[in-house]
Amino acid sequence: MHLKPVDKVENISPENFKTNYYDTKTPIIITGLSKKWPAYTKWNWDYFIDTVGLQEVAVYNNIKSDSYTPINTADAYMKFGDYLKKVKAGPLDLRIFLFNIFQHAPEVTGDFSWPDELMTGFVKKYPMLFVGGQGSVTHMHFDIDMSHILHTQFLGRKRVLLFPHEEQYKLYRKPWEVLSLANYANYSESFDYTSFPAVKLARGYEVILEHGDTLFMPAGYWHHMEYIDAGFAMSLRAMQSDLGGKMTGLWKLFGMRGIDTLMKKTAPQWWYDRKKKQLLKHANEEMKKI
Repeated sequence: MHLKPVDKVENISPENFKTNYYDTKTPIIITGLSKKWPAYTKWNWDYFIDTVGLQEVAVYNNIKSDSYTPINTADAYMKFGDYLKKVKAGPLDLRIFLFNIFQHAPEVTGDFSWPDELMTGFVKKYPMLFVGGQGSVTHMHFDIDMSHILHTQFLGRKRVLLFPHEEQYKLYRKPWEVLSLANYANYSESFDYTSFPAVKLARGYEVILEHGDTLFMPAGYWHHMEYIDAGFAMSLRAMQSDLGGKMTGLWKLFGMRGIDTLMKKTAPQWWYDRKKKQLLKHANEEMKKI
């Protein structure tokens, strides 16, 4: 992997952001954005336990999905407060993602503001919370709706790998899915380049997010996240401004995912083998370009 750091600024003008990052689909970290929010100092484990601790949530472990597993299938359910107490207690390979805590506690939306000056198209009904215990992993994927993301980290540190969408074949994207066949867990210490040699060619970014960092992830960006410490983050999503980007997101969300789920139920092994053959073909083609 050819990795470089993500640009980091305290603040940025809307014009600079649009010209150099939004329009070019280049990630950036803005450290000062969240410092304007009450959430920056107000949000912690106990606050969420008290606010919405009784809400039942889906939790997910570190095991990658296989040929029989539809995308986003929960591994267990528990009370949010009970989960957070486990997270506080020590290492835990369970995480929560796409949790709309604000639906259950609308008053929490007063703790932050939407940065409309940076971009338009925010889906304001669905700010999402992501929580992970120390050691939990979000495996390499891109967001299926192809939205732009402002991902703000609260508490703890999180290591993030980022790749432009165009690097998908070098990353061994599974056809009809948003996931990679390769396992990037603990990639900084070990990665199976023998089985996935094209990954050596992939060009992307590496960053460690800390409390208050807001990462702009352009639409379609691949990302892999590892919780160095227990922590949580909030994602604000914005649809792409052009019609083509919106239509691509809708197709992947309602067309591609539905077909993949159906095939996993009806012919899982055949479907898996077919997709693996195709992705290996794409990866080999990338290797021949050297």
